[in-house]
Amino acid sequence: MSYYEGLAFFLLLTVALVVAAVLGTLELSLKWYGFAVSLLYVGLVFAGSPTGFAYFLFFCVWSVGLVKGYLAIRAKNGRKERIYHVFVLLSLLPLVLCKVSPLFELNLFGFVGISYLTFRVVQMIIEIYDGVIKEVSVAEMAAFLVFFPSFSSGPIDRSRRFLADLNRRLPREEYLELCGKGIWKLLLGAVYKFVLAAFAYKAMGYLETGTAWYHWVGYAYAYGMYLFFDFAGYSRMAVGSSYVLGIETPDNFNLPFISRDIREFWDRWHITLSHWFRDFVFTRFVMYSSKKKWFSSRLQRACAGFFVDMGIMGLWHGITPSYILYGLYHGLLLALTETYQKKSKFYKKNKNQRWYQIASWAVTMQLVMFGFFLFSGKLMELIAG
Repeated sequence: MSYYEGLAFFLLLTVALVVAAVLGTLELSLKWYGFAVSLLYVGLVFAGSPTGFAYFLFFCVWSVGLVKGYLAIRAKNGRKERIYHVFVLLSLLPLVLCKVSPLFELNLFGFVGISYLTFRVVQMIIEIYDGVIKEVSVAEMAAFLVFFPSFSSGPIDRSRRFLADLNRRLPREEYLELCGKGIWKLLLGAVYKFVLAAFAYKAMGYLETGTAWYHWVGYAYAYGMYLFFDFAGYSRMAVGSSYVLGIETPDNFNLPFISRDIREFWDRWHITLSHWFRDFVFTRFVMYSSKKKWFSSRLQRACAGFFVDMGIMGLWHGITPSYILYGLYHGLLLALTETYQKKSKFYKKNKNQRWYQIASWAVTMQLVMFGFFLFSGKLMELIAG
């Protein structure tokens, strides 16, 4: 069984959500019901992969041990940067092994969901260091890690927000409104993923056989549409399922193709990922580089931060030239956008003009679609061929 694929998954999902809707309507707690269903899905998903299940169990024990251990150390010793850095690196270790092991023809920690589960653990370590998280129970952390709607591919929730929802009991009217929104998101996500994404995928298959430049342009656009409808469809189904279970998982996409610059695009595309990197990579890099006086101006710090932020994001997708180039490409676009908007008198004079916004949107879409072409690996194939 795979998440959001196949008849078996959706039959079980229907039953699970109907029971959740009954419990929620009766104003009963959904806290441990959602946890139990999540464990059931984990068991079914890993049923055909005992090695993956073993890696997953080790990851969970390892992660809980790190979080509980760091909570104890932080309470006793305060903010010690070296200890904090060690725990962040240890929390990243399984994911790093997963990403680099194929280079050595190995498959370490190659289980479904490891990337997104790692984000959850790292976020907790960072916020323990910040003093925001004071305590978390093993059971609640386990519920956060295995929550099935967003287990395999996000959206990336934050532990404090998730646990606040987990521990609340909604009045009937409030729950029914949330449940209705969830069902709508679930159905719309299914249309995105199984109708519109399928159509875009067929268009990709037709266009990738051509060799003319317009085939490549068409392929880039078709691939971009496929990525959006497939992933946005999955994300909407995940968010919708979460709502029925009483958890308001954040949305992951917000009309990204109306963006008028690259910064706006990343505020609308894969929102939980880009905001995670903004909060825990970009902002911290800028603050640390300011403290160490690595750069002479705020603009230089920001531009360097964009390269670091998006470069790591590219590596997170995979250690391949296409993914690395994709990350650095968007780092460059963000740095150029920041410089242009801060320095250009032309921009400041015309940014609110209708003609300028339309032109900016048109340029942004071409840059975005070329980025998708990079991400697809097709450009590297053309260069190699």
